[in-house]
Amino acid sequence: MSTTTTTTGPHILAYSYPASSHIIPLLDLTRQLLTRGLTVTVLVTPNSLTLLQPLLSIHLSSLHPLVLPAAQPQPSWNSRIEKDRAIRDLHYPLLINWFHSHPSPPVAIVSDFFLGWTHHLAKELGIPRVVFSPSGAFALSVLYSLWRDVPKIDDDINFPKIPHSPIFPWRQITAHYTNGKEGEPNWEFSRSCILDDIASWGLIFNSFAELERVYVDHLRTELGHDRVWAVGPLLPLEDDVAGFNNRGGSSSVPCDQVMTWLDARPDNSIVYVCFGSRTSLNTKQIEVLASALEISGVQFILCVRNGSDEGRVDVDRGEIPDGFEDRVEGKGFVIKGWAPQVAILKHRAVGAFLTHCGWNSVLEGVTAGKVMLTWPMGSDQYTNAKLLVDQLGVGIRVAEDTENIPESIEMARLLVESVSVTRPERVRVKELSGAALGAIKGGSSDKDLDGFVKLLPRELNL
Repeated sequence: MSTTTTTTGPHILAYSYPASSHIIPLLDLTRQLLTRGLTVTVLVTPNSLTLLQPLLSIHLSSLHPLVLPAAQPQPSWNSRIEKDRAIRDLHYPLLINWFHSHPSPPVAIVSDFFLGWTHHLAKELGIPRVVFSPSGAFALSVLYSLWRDVPKIDDDINFPKIPHSPIFPWRQITAHYTNGKEGEPNWEFSRSCILDDIASWGLIFNSFAELERVYVDHLRTELGHDRVWAVGPLLPLEDDVAGFNNRGGSSSVPCDQVMTWLDARPDNSIVYVCFGSRTSLNTKQIEVLASALEISGVQFILCVRNGSDEGRVDVDRGEIPDGFEDRVEGKGFVIKGWAPQVAILKHRAVGAFLTHCGWNSVLEGVTAGKVMLTWPMGSDQYTNAKLLVDQLGVGIRVAEDTENIPESIEMARLLVESVSVTRPERVRVKELSGAALGAIKGGSSDKDLDGFVKLLPRELNL
């Protein structure tokens, strides 16, 4: 374990959930805190330490890694919750010992919303715990309401206390809720983590007021305090070439090769297709998608997972049909593994983004000003898709998980329409793009983050 002393502002511990989609935005937040004079210790496990290296090379005196062992997978684990409980059981006593033995321990904890148990850790240490949500305010509002109010099984679940009274079919509710029941250890652990989030001192989330103002206000009302800060979109610096090109992993294709291919294409002509770092399409999904791409005739970049990310094993992992790459040569660019997504989305040739609606992808697409084609697969992605299509008017609904997949001809039509210059979604997303950039360049998100940094020492009487 490493030790550190406070060299500038207050010293805090940043603790991410061990998944790239959670680690990356928390590291972007850490960079923002470091530039505002705080000292930060970042808790990492050995396999995520490399993600911290770019920041370490810049902030040698004020950024410090705390390397704790990862929870070892067990044959008895049937869901993510067993892993989460194992993380708590392993890290809680190690963190208590580290805090008590440290000459100048952190005065606050900023931890991922999946790590609700750190609320009790903070209480035992007598310091505030701030929840960090890599998801947006709408999704978090739904999650908080779900576990606090505990609706019963029904065809549709209505959330009347949330603005716009959203309704979701039962199958779109998180499996951690629907697959268990009250009294079961895993179900109760999931609920306790969310209730501990609600009880924590403050909340920071990766969004911006102009995108989700009504839900930011809702969360402040529901939590009963104003210690709610929207600080997104959390993105790498514009001059951070490595951050844009290898965000979360090394690309299987050199970024300059992708950029050269895009440079030869007209403005807004490319559909970028990517389903994030964890989602693998099954056989039916990828066959329909590949056929639609061929039928449509649109130019595209298709990113497909190579099947090894984060140790996940899928029962039905679809493969690109034989001969597909040859048939689309010149029109399509296929990337297997990680893609330089931020750089791709920023390119003038990309006009639309077919996405699983993971929140990082949503923010990257909106900030880049791209029309969003939605194909949510699980988790908060259904909420995010509803926000994009029904409320913000920047998305086109294409499909949902494995239940609602259109015929290839219909999907092809949507692909063609998505790059049309006359789509109203294009106008609206360009407006939101300007708002996103304004928020982090002296606007609402910068002001919220400044407010958090200024409040922290007053709260701690420093």
